[in-house]
Amino acid sequence: MVPRSLALFALALVTTAQALHLYLDAEDKRCFVEELPTDTIVEGHYRALEWDETLNTYSINENLGIQVDVEEMATDHVVVKTRGPHEGRFTFTSHEAGDHSICLSTNYTAGWFTSRHIKLYIDIVVGASKPDVEHDRSHIGEVASKIRELNDRLRDIRREQQYQREREAAFRDLSEATNFRAVWYCVGQIVVLVATCTWQLRHLRRFFEDRKMR
Repeated sequence: MVPRSLALFALALVTTAQALHLYLDAEDKRCFVEELPTDTIVEGHYRALEWDETLNTYSINENLGIQVDVEEMATDHVVVKTRGPHEGRFTFTSHEAGDHSICLSTNYTAGWFTSRHIKLYIDIVVGASKPDVEHDRSHIGEVASKIRELNDRLRDIRREQQYQREREAAFRDLSEATNFRAVWYCVGQIVVLVATCTWQLRHLRRFFEDRKMR
């Protein structure tokens, strides 16, 4: 059976994280060298505390800032150059294989009569290579298929709406035509009624005139 201490040592060798803390003064700059393969993602987290003489301990100072500089040592190419607060993170991807220097410093400058002491926690995680491009393309293909399906459904909905509008227009035309016929039918009935009444009145008048003459 493998001893427990040997198993723990092997587990420590395969880990991709480097967590540590260090001390530096205002004018100091601490650098780490990481040998990275091509297209490797590196993520760093840091947290800085400043020595407080009144409290006699390291505490948070909102005015404290941390400068992060990452360079490819073979080409002196600057990969990261950023300044953040007392606690933050940085991420970069190695474009070329080789050694990369990761340097951290404070935003303070050295003073004549005072010195600032910083305690810096740093955690560097070397991630896996970039995601598989073919997997990304397949995912994009699935998204494009979903978009096409949504577009087809949208076209179906638009066709259905157009069909409903056409039916409503046809029903409206039919209603207007029916109302128009009903109005003219009523007008015709009134004309016929007036003509009938007029004819009957004339007929009755002639009838009474004939009776008087007799």
